[in-house]
Amino acid sequence: MSKIKKILVANRGEIALRIMRSAHEMDIKTVAVYSEADRQSLHVRYADEAILIGPPPSAESYLRIDKIIAAAKQSGSDAIHPGYGFLSENELFARRVEEEGLAFIGPSAKSIEIMGSKLAAKAAVAKFNVPLVPGTSEPIDDIGKAKKIAAEIGYPILIKASAGGGGKGMRIVEDGKSFEEQMERAVSEATSAFGDGSVFIEKYITKPRHIEFQIFGDKHGNIVHLFERECSIQRRHQKVVEEAPSSVLTPDIRNAMGTAAINVAKSCGYYNAGTVEFIMDDKLNFYFLEMNTRLQVEHPVTEEITGLDLVQLQIKVAEGERFPFRQDELSIHGHALEIRVYAEDPANNFLPDIGTLKTYTRPQGHGIRVDDGFEQGMDIPFYYDPMIAKLICHADTRDAAIRKMIRAIDEYEITGLETTLGFCRFVMEHEAFRSGNFDTRFVENFFKPEAIKEPGDNEAWISAALAATLLNGKNGSHPEPAARAETSVKWRNRRFEG
Repeated sequence: MSKIKKILVANRGEIALRIMRSAHEMDIKTVAVYSEADRQSLHVRYADEAILIGPPPSAESYLRIDKIIAAAKQSGSDAIHPGYGFLSENELFARRVEEEGLAFIGPSAKSIEIMGSKLAAKAAVAKFNVPLVPGTSEPIDDIGKAKKIAAEIGYPILIKASAGGGGKGMRIVEDGKSFEEQMERAVSEATSAFGDGSVFIEKYITKPRHIEFQIFGDKHGNIVHLFERECSIQRRHQKVVEEAPSSVLTPDIRNAMGTAAINVAKSCGYYNAGTVEFIMDDKLNFYFLEMNTRLQVEHPVTEEITGLDLVQLQIKVAEGERFPFRQDELSIHGHALEIRVYAEDPANNFLPDIGTLKTYTRPQGHGIRVDDGFEQGMDIPFYYDPMIAKLICHADTRDAAIRKMIRAIDEYEITGLETTLGFCRFVMEHEAFRSGNFDTRFVENFFKPEAIKEPGDNEAWISAALAATLLNGKNGSHPEPAARAETSVKWRNRRFEG
């Protein structure tokens, strides 16, 4: 196709800004869509044009295919980038975009459809000899039959919703006594969350690591992988810390997993950006988990170790360009870490803590990157995901990247609400993480809310607070203790009432 001249970004927040910045570097105009809750959002102000598409709830705005298509037509856009979340993995949206004569900056609707069903995905990749976790290949709804299969596989087993994600419709079953109850719950939850109660059963890996490979395909049949990302530090089955490369992969295992990831992409005729997720046991055996048919939240760590702009590469693939490189020309440079800065309270089971960013100062320095969509004084709306930012650090070695991340966390100043910064610092300092000896149960095995400490030791913090108090006293002002504390705490982010 011809060169893209104007892109409508069907998303919001940091990922919308991320896409627009890369587009502008390519001299491509951008169009923002926004809900009434996002009128003052940075992505709205940054875009060349902005179009209101509805009320705050996603179902009335960012998930409305008709409104987004209408906005694209109204603005004269010739392409749509879906970002991640919302409609990014909706095959009906991808198909509709193409039917309207617009370029969809992502994979084909057919690929999205195949990989959108875990069972269809497993059936497709099985033909390419991709390792699969032992389990069922078809949906199960007969409890008696399912229980027999579970016994044959061997407990513990995992019941998973076919159309699931984010841990919904998922149940771990330790023995046959609780099987029936857990299956009924999984089916009920899957039906409620996805409108599809089909489930499948697979062997539960007791000490799993979550390792994924970034793949890219062009429209000429070329597929490459851009190495792995370790995503095992999670809460509620969702990632909080990611890194590249993984600390446990040998060159041989990396090559085998990369080949498997490329075969997954081949199984559905894939092009553009995608991520193949694997589960790995404590003996470093790996199995295909699923494929995400979009750009991932954690794509910056891959950009840092490869030097590639993945969004620009997505646009070039959508324009029909061939890759400018071969697999053997790609290599890993240094080590990158990413933490997700959520407006969540780690001391309260990571529950969202929506509020106003009273103080918001980003860390700076060599090898530090912040992808965000907020600025000081803005509210974190409760309608959407509570992620404030992604903090990414790159260095020559893993140890250096960890030290840089700790420094960056300590410099990140956020007050007015709780965030995950303190938890992420806890991770960086923990021996299990530093040694690489951890799995997806890191939070369950090691984290306790009282483990979160202030930056530096308590004595230093008290001295700083006392010095600030004396200085204020000399200047004739006497702030309340709560106000003094808020200026000193930085990332701990407790709310203080004066």
